[in-house]
Amino acid sequence: MQMNEYDIEDAQRRLTYTETPNLRLLALTLGSLVDWASRNSDGWPYWQAPRKASARVQALVADAVRVPRPVDVTDAEMRKALTPLKAFLTRQGVSHDAVIFVR
Repeated sequence: MQMNEYDIEDAQRRLTYTETPNLRLLALTLGSLVDWASRNSDGWPYWQAPRKASARVQALVADAVRVPRPVDVTDAEMRKALTPLKAFLTRQGVSHDAVIFVR
């Protein structure tokens, strides 16, 4: 699922009030990625590379907001989902810390 900017903002709001720290960090990372992509291109909707690189992160966050009481992802699941995004940022010459909120 490709999340649009509104979906990501909504997920950030909704996951703020849950006991899901890893999902909250992933949602914040998506918001940061949207901001970064919009500053460095024609915008999130038009640049496919960051959307593809964050596809697993988007899927985890989107699944979480569909249920009333989401279950947090494990640290290992979070690291695995972030791997393609980190690779994308590395190819772009961008520090992971500039976009990714995860420890």
